[in-house]
Amino acid sequence: MACLLLCLLTVPLGAGERMPFIAIIIDDLGNDLTEARRTAALPGAITCAVLPHLPFSVAAADLAHQQGKEVMLHLPMQADSGHDPGPGAIEVDLDEQETRLRVQQALASLPHVRGVNNHMGSRLSREYHHLAWVMSELRAQGPDLYYVDSRTHAQTLGYRVAAWAGIETTQRDVFLDARPHDAAFAHMQLQHLIHLARTRGHALAIGHPYPATLQMLEDMLPTLAARGIQLLPVSEYLKQKEELRQWHASLSPSPTVARKLKPSP
Repeated sequence: MACLLLCLLTVPLGAGERMPFIAIIIDDLGNDLTEARRTAALPGAITCAVLPHLPFSVAAADLAHQQGKEVMLHLPMQADSGHDPGPGAIEVDLDEQETRLRVQQALASLPHVRGVNNHMGSRLSREYHHLAWVMSELRAQGPDLYYVDSRTHAQTLGYRVAAWAGIETTQRDVFLDARPHDAAFAHMQLQHLIHLARTRGHALAIGHPYPATLQMLEDMLPTLAARGIQLLPVSEYLKQKEELRQWHASLSPSPTVARKLKPSP
C-alpha cells in the first residue's frame, strides 16, 4: 500500500507543467470598419467573431485574418427580449430545412471561419431541436468547426447539444463588458478571467469592440506573458484544454485502485 501511494505521488508532472491559458473572443464585428481595424490590431491571439450579412462582415474577417487573428462566425439567434439579432437569425418558428439553410448561408458569407458562437440567442439557445439542427449542420459543413456557447441564458443547451453532435465545444466563463463603457469594470473582469485560469488552468472570455474594452485590452494584453498567462486562439485553447483534461485523468487512480486506497470503515 505504501509503495502504491508513493508511485501515485511521484508520477512525472511534465505534461501538466504549463502556463495557465485563456482565450478572448471579441464579438459583433461587421458593422463598423474602424472597430474591425482596431480589433484586428490588438496584440496577441485575440479571436474575432464576425456577424454575417452586414456591410463590413467580409472586410472584418479579412482584416482579422491578415493580422493573424482567428475568425469565428457570430451566428445570430433569437433573443427573449425581442431585440433584432440581425439578418439570417435562427428563430424558433423556422423548420429544419430553413434552419439548416440559414446556417449554410451564414458560413458561406464569411471567409476564414474556424468556429461559431451565438449572437444573442437567449430564446433559441433553450430550444433543443433547433440547436440540434444547427449543430448537425455545422458538423456536416466542416468536421473541424468548433462551437463556443456564449451563455446568454442560464439555461442554455448550446454546449450540451454541440457535444452531443460531436463538435469540439466549450463555453464562455466571463463577459468582459456587461457594462459597455466602463473601463474599470472591464479591467476587473479581465482580472477575474486571469484568476479563473490560475485556479483551474484555463478560462474563456467574451467582449465587444467598445472603445473602453479595446483600450483596456491594448493596455493589458502585452502584460499577460509576464504574469504567467498564455493567450490562445480558441482552436488552440480547445486543444490544450483537452490535453489538460486527459493529463488530469491519467493521474486519477482507476476505480479499483481508488477502492483499495479508501480506508476501511
